[in-house]
Amino acid sequence: MQVFNSLEELTEAGFSFGLALGVFDGVHLGHQAVLDAARGFDKLGVLTFEPHPVQVLAPDRAPRRILANLEHKKRILESLGVDFVVIVNFTRGFAAKDARCFADELFETGVKRLSAGEDWNFGKGREGNMDRLAEWGNESNIEVSAIGPVKLDGERISSTRIRQCLRDGNFDGAVAMLGRPYSVYGEVVKGRHLGRTIGFPTANVSVNEEQLPPNGVYIIEGNGIRGVANTGTRPTVDDSSRRSLEVHLFCGDVPMAYGWDLEVCFLEKIREEQKFGSIDELKAQIARDVEIAKGH
Repeated sequence: MQVFNSLEELTEAGFSFGLALGVFDGVHLGHQAVLDAARGFDKLGVLTFEPHPVQVLAPDRAPRRILANLEHKKRILESLGVDFVVIVNFTRGFAAKDARCFADELFETGVKRLSAGEDWNFGKGREGNMDRLAEWGNESNIEVSAIGPVKLDGERISSTRIRQCLRDGNFDGAVAMLGRPYSVYGEVVKGRHLGRTIGFPTANVSVNEEQLPPNGVYIIEGNGIRGVANTGTRPTVDDSSRRSLEVHLFCGDVPMAYGWDLEVCFLEKIREEQKFGSIDELKAQIARDVEIAKGH
């Protein structure tokens, strides 16, 4: 995927494109409707913001966990056919920019169509909205599409609602709103190597600000490879309060490659995390977990 770090860089690209605007945390079905509205040209692009605007403007209201960090978001967007992403560094200075000035900068990129949620606001004092963007776009012969909310069970699909489903262990609800299995994305980091000594080498995945599902053992796929994973505090060997994600993939020592980026898709929960009386008991249970995962 091509990455632009400013609208000026995009202006120099010289191709025909539609551009979807927004934060796109999790890239759920509502976000995908915004993407679809921008399709139909040589390329499809996304303009997004880093960090999340609420972290800058109202940090006390910012979610403690997000669904997808920037690298994860780019990976999901690419899988949905997005050709490029424009990353705008969101600062208080950017937020104070005149709305018409920002709109004109968008129009000057050569964009053919802009899309965003119907309630999307921008510019100083949030004075810019989709009605104004459509009015200004019409002056430059640029189509603007305002997308209404996508609903599930009568309620609007949102990242907040998905995070609540995950906290509640309602995977079916999260999957229904995402349109795909829930996943986290992070770097493989060094652990204690205990898994290797008991015959089940694991990758310790650091997901930073992304939201882990509730503690337990899951059938997963890591970069497309089937496996099992444990989220929790590892009570048999650590019994600490710090949560971690340990992944065992059914492919030898591949997950032990430190520094690798791993996308872990959670497919099904096998059981709750539990404390065993010995390492041998833990080993026997992991073997049963592996057989269950391989049988699905």
